[in-house]
Amino acid sequence: MAQIPPQTAPVTTTHAVPAPIWLQRLSLFILVIFCIYLGGLLTILPWWKEMWDHNPYLLSHPQLAALLHSGAVKGLLSGLGIIDVWIGISELVQYRDYRG
Repeated sequence: MAQIPPQTAPVTTTHAVPAPIWLQRLSLFILVIFCIYLGGLLTILPWWKEMWDHNPYLLSHPQLAALLHSGAVKGLLSGLGIIDVWIGISELVQYRDYRG
């Protein structure tokens, strides 16, 4: 019985070329603005009575409204908003350019 030698894939080395610096910085700017904006909305909206309590969608779905009006759910959403703001700020602080 003849043994078949294992086939090995050819070794190729490819280096990923980093994106241009302006594109890296633009994507960081968009990410930070998005995280801070979304986090701010998630932090503030659950406690803003005019927006949260008089929402037409929630008024048409009373079971969902009862769930979303509880303090625990409002606190959970606000906590997620604070975490989102934190992620945006930490991305800004820890940013490093990748140069080729």
